[in-house]
Amino acid sequence: MDETTEFRTPGLGQSEAFKTTHWSVVLSAGHDSESIAQQALEELCQAYWFPLYAYVRRQGHPPDDAQDLTQEFFARFLERGAFARADRERGRFRTYLLTSLKHFLQEEWRRANRQKRGGGAVFVPLAAEDAENRYAAEPRDELSPDLLYDRRWAEALLERVLVRLRTDYESTGRAAVYAQLQQFLWGRQVEVSYVDMGHQLGLNEGAVKVAVHRLRQRFRDLLREEVAQTVETPEQIGEELRHLLGAFGG
Repeated sequence: MDETTEFRTPGLGQSEAFKTTHWSVVLSAGHDSESIAQQALEELCQAYWFPLYAYVRRQGHPPDDAQDLTQEFFARFLERGAFARADRERGRFRTYLLTSLKHFLQEEWRRANRQKRGGGAVFVPLAAEDAENRYAAEPRDELSPDLLYDRRWAEALLERVLVRLRTDYESTGRAAVYAQLQQFLWGRQVEVSYVDMGHQLGLNEGAVKVAVHRLRQRFRDLLREEVAQTVETPEQIGEELRHLLGAFGG
């Protein structure tokens, strides 16, 4: 599979799929708030709001203020043209979003000129109770806000990949297969053998090995597709993956 193909979305033509998934096209969406690219940007923000909320909380803001600040940041960020000046040299949605949040926290929120919720502004729904429950589970360590942000970003990305992977299997009537084989995803040692798994699934050992290989390959493809939505060029996919995986052990 070549790098360009990995940007395709099922059911869409090549040019349209590229527009819906590629961050560089989102950046150049222009001033059409109803464009496909604008919708893609909103979806990215909805997917990755918790890392920003965690960053704001780690900066010392109490839950209510952190929720208001995160929501207000997204409302302003998604305003028409607010993302038109992204740094194309770096080209990573993760980096640009955090940089924008830092500027917002340092400057805009201090002006006490917040918009009222609604009023035509784009609203990114935040699960407030879930947000604080998740943050309360954060380890009480010395992680910097930036490293915490990168770790939670990586987790959010993996969650999206696993949801897509499970949905793929469910849509083809293989939900039970996925439920049994997902334990082999990470390449770690598992207690059940391929032979025993075959007995559970009604497959021979060789068929189980093939099924696990295909599961892992599909996971890798989806992971690269998901990362591709947040960088500007295909060449940045590998570097972004290495950075996010490194954040777990940093």
